[in-house]
Amino acid sequence: TTFPEVFAMASRVTASLPTRGLIRALRPNAVTSFGLKGLGSSQEHIIPLAVGLHGRGFFFRSPADNDDDGGAKSGDGEGRDRADGPRMRMAGRSSRQGSGGRISTSSSNAADIAAEDTASADTAAAEEGAIVPFGSGQLRKDSEGFQPYVLAMPLPRRPLFPGQQQLLQVTHPKVIKELMLLMEKGQPPFIGAFLHKGAAESQAQTQGAEEASEISETPQLEDLSQSDPTAVLYGIGTRARILQAMPFSHQGKNGLVSGLQMLLHGHDLVHLEKVLSKGPPLQVQVSRAKFVNEQDDDTLKAYTNETMHTIREIMKINPQFREHASMIHQGLERLERGDAHAIAHFAASLTTSAGSELMEVLEAESPSEKLRLALVLVKKELELSQLQQKIATQIEEKVNKHQREFMLREQLKSIKKELGIDKDDGSEILLQKYRGQLETKTVPKEIKEAIDSEMDKFSGLAKESQEYQMTRNYLDWLTMMPWGVYSQDTFNLKKAREILDRDHYGLPDIKDRIRELIAVGVLSGTMQGKILCFVGPPGVGKTSIGKSIAEALGREFYRFSVGGLYDVAEIKGHRRTYVGAMPGKIIQCLKKTQTANPLVLIDEVDKIGRGHQGDPSSALLELLDPSQNSAFLDHYLDVPTDCSRILFVCTANVTDTIPDPLLDRMEVIRLSGYDLQEKLKIAEDYLVPNALKEVGLLPSDKKAETQTEATEDATPVKAEIQTSAVEALIRWYCREAGVRNLQKQIEKICRKLATKVVEQREASAEADAAAGAPVKAAETTVIQVTETELSEYVGKPVFTSDRLYEAELPAGTVTGLAWTAMGGAVLYMEATAVPRLRNGEGTARAPPSLAATGQLGSVMKESSQLALLLARRKLAGGELSSFFEEHELFLHCPEGATPKDGPSAGVTMTTALLSLATGKPTRPDLAMTGEVSLNGKVLAVGGIKEKTIAARRAGCKCLVFPQANRRDFEELPEYLREGLEVHFASHYDEVFAIAFPEAESK
Repeated sequence: TTFPEVFAMASRVTASLPTRGLIRALRPNAVTSFGLKGLGSSQEHIIPLAVGLHGRGFFFRSPADNDDDGGAKSGDGEGRDRADGPRMRMAGRSSRQGSGGRISTSSSNAADIAAEDTASADTAAAEEGAIVPFGSGQLRKDSEGFQPYVLAMPLPRRPLFPGQQQLLQVTHPKVIKELMLLMEKGQPPFIGAFLHKGAAESQAQTQGAEEASEISETPQLEDLSQSDPTAVLYGIGTRARILQAMPFSHQGKNGLVSGLQMLLHGHDLVHLEKVLSKGPPLQVQVSRAKFVNEQDDDTLKAYTNETMHTIREIMKINPQFREHASMIHQGLERLERGDAHAIAHFAASLTTSAGSELMEVLEAESPSEKLRLALVLVKKELELSQLQQKIATQIEEKVNKHQREFMLREQLKSIKKELGIDKDDGSEILLQKYRGQLETKTVPKEIKEAIDSEMDKFSGLAKESQEYQMTRNYLDWLTMMPWGVYSQDTFNLKKAREILDRDHYGLPDIKDRIRELIAVGVLSGTMQGKILCFVGPPGVGKTSIGKSIAEALGREFYRFSVGGLYDVAEIKGHRRTYVGAMPGKIIQCLKKTQTANPLVLIDEVDKIGRGHQGDPSSALLELLDPSQNSAFLDHYLDVPTDCSRILFVCTANVTDTIPDPLLDRMEVIRLSGYDLQEKLKIAEDYLVPNALKEVGLLPSDKKAETQTEATEDATPVKAEIQTSAVEALIRWYCREAGVRNLQKQIEKICRKLATKVVEQREASAEADAAAGAPVKAAETTVIQVTETELSEYVGKPVFTSDRLYEAELPAGTVTGLAWTAMGGAVLYMEATAVPRLRNGEGTARAPPSLAATGQLGSVMKESSQLALLLARRKLAGGELSSFFEEHELFLHCPEGATPKDGPSAGVTMTTALLSLATGKPTRPDLAMTGEVSLNGKVLAVGGIKEKTIAARRAGCKCLVFPQANRRDFEELPEYLREGLEVHFASHYDEVFAIAFPEAESK
């Protein structure tokens, strides 16, 4: 919502309230700046305002504003009607003639000058004409000095009484500009508020809605340059302080109305002495009204008591008075101890009398006359309130009569329905539709009772009721649920295998598990729901295989991702009492698939978030628990839902971030990355044909006819990517475990091929047109992408070599194997030593030390210390036993910019240190992996497949694996194991024998 709309709304709300001085504006707290355009009809003005905003008030605040008595208390400064005491007569003076130039309103005493100096720091940076916010410390009571030269503002309908507050809207640009200049002085300025005679007479007959909007619809009254101000304004007015100021803009009867809205607080009564400048704005000289004593205390007391009594009588019957009863009572209690002028002004301000009648109260000279006139107005208000109460009673009786007729008509409809005379076309049709939706479903008894209860409730609700739409939506969800509706499962192993092999290559573990699920269903006659979790690196097909599994089983498929999910309501649903409440994802899934046994794929289950709305991973515990999901309770439906027949398939990249209770409920199937042969097969069978079809180089079956007609005159093109090029692309560009990056590179090649084909066609057409040769029969053009041309399409290779050392390895360097997100890599361990400085006795100064570099993690650093201890023990008692004490040792793992960590480099580090100490290099085709314990035990590691692929790629034929990983290696395909010399070690002595056969034989 834009700020003009907010201001327009605030103006309408505030203008609709009676300006009786007791309705306090909201206290703002924040400070902001706005611009207001279109204040005048002749030109556009932009007024920057630095004002406080809260609710609908822009303010200038003073300590006197902190009380809520409406300014009605009788004290010094604001809210006073007298100067010397009660019962004083006002001596008014009249001077209708005045002239003079335009002056600037300012304070004449030293305190005002000091206040302006204090505020200069705040106004120095403000733009020209800006309204500066005033703090409470800058305002002070105007009790000692009186400012005779003020800017006069005509009031359109009602006068402003001292101690009361009233809204005033200014629309003339020059007047607004002058007001802003006054507000720059450093404190809220005083202005003179005088009732306009013509406006007051024209508004005397306004009623109802016109009265509520009168302030906004009055013409500009600020421009009195073409008339005599002393003739059109009343001579008695109120000196008022500007408490609040805010821009307003709304659509009026005659177009857009814009300007500045101010909240004025009456200070004291003044007399218009002289007109200094007609303006606009009008500037006048005023004098403070004087009062004289009056001795008849009994008359004043009688008038006062009767006035107070009448006000209390009005409060009993007038609803507007009752809304502000507490403030009126507070004002009455304080005014009972005040003077007659204040009581009369307070009573008159509460009425809705015309401006001329209110001015009679202000102009009255004696307190008794002022009280008499105010009492007359209050009595009229009492009669008006009694009449208003009578009208309200009559309307209420009429409304009750209509309600009775409505009930009788509803009963008549029911009677006609029973007799078959008439039929309701509203709620009954919906109820019949709900019953028809449930006829073909097997609804459980408990749910059936809940639905019947809601239907009974819905039949008795009126369309105007708040619960009607809520109950209707609830019944829509309950009746649309597939209660007892199950899709027919496919119990055909051969067909399932064909579907899975058609869409995905490899993934034997997943395919075998699905075939097992089907086989169990064939024997048991039913297929229960399971919770499977596919864990593997990105791009290996975890998500895409879910739809193929659903097709193989003959089930509906639904997928939703929980990555970054932080709201429990996405799983369990919202309470029905919330606005816009909806069920959770599972209930939405059942409604969309219209079966109670779909396949639900929950993607990115390892990336669930946690927020202040709860922990979604904990909400999944009930859903993914086979012993609980048979009665899953959604917050919205609030009835048990059977989810035991749903096959849940979750996907994750790692299991470390999955909570243990949730992981315990899932059957984890791990997917390793694709090797070179698998990627090559996937590229040739799936990726390359699909990419060529997308760019139009290999027409699909559906578009073959249309493309043939469109290319009859064009040269046929056959594009292909050679196998060697695809293999080079996999080896030197796409080493990650998945095929997503490989797909991107192939699509990039195909796009460049398409560009080349179009360029060749355009060049051939231009050449034929220039030569004027007849069109020849089209010959098929073959475009091939070879391995040598690969860099022209995808740029320079990302990986240039698999080996850091192409020839013999130096002593102290050993080849290790590591698992990475790209599937596996060769990791070299380099060790070197520097002789220590010795003291005079010839002994080493310090025990052995080892510095490990290469961005090694904490686990690998601990492994390096363990490797040093194991190597020292291995050489203990021999000729080289003092090698480590006599040298400073350094261990480095290239590449230094790549962080490395993991428990699989212990044997590699130990072998590198022993190779350095003995001065004997290891075999150049030897690679090893494994962790060692303090006693030399070789511990199992992971990623055997990826490490084997990396070793073959680097040309390492001799591999050393832990004995515990023998089974993992034997499960590898034959083409990966072929030609490799693999050793399995359970103790490091076995590794040492393989790495240094000569030393072991000795």
